[in-house]
Amino acid sequence: MLRLTKKADYGLMALKYLAEQKDGTAHSAKDIAEAYHIPPQLLAKILQTLAKAGLLVSHAGTNGGYALAKPAVDISAFEVIRAIDGPLFITSCITIHGACDLAGHCTIKEPLRKVNDSIKDLLSGIHISDLIEPAEQTGAPVGGGLVSIAI
Repeated sequence: MLRLTKKADYGLMALKYLAEQKDGTAHSAKDIAEAYHIPPQLLAKILQTLAKAGLLVSHAGTNGGYALAKPAVDISAFEVIRAIDGPLFITSCITIHGACDLAGHCTIKEPLRKVNDSIKDLLSGIHISDLIEPAEQTGAPVGGGLVSIAI
């Protein structure tokens, strides 16, 4: 079973929170952390990482905080996960560093590459705007669970 890291899960939750805010102002890491019961220091680091990746804009000052850098419909789950966790590889043989020691004899590399590409395509097709619940269902924010993909 594949799982997102807690950091990626928290990052997606934070962007969802920001996308749901209709006031257009920046929101602090503390506000988001309290809404989802996330450790504030961990969330602050995650939000800094997402800002460095260009997915969030950081505003300094007393009314500072974070806001989405672009519309929620233009931010994919894959972008968020990649910004936090780095490249997505389901096996150690599919890396940016080349082939493993068994490359000449391996019979599963190509099928696993296809699985890896399918997961990437799936996550690229899910946008932060897709995570927002319809208005009639929204209430107090609750923490989300890890996304699991059974293989």
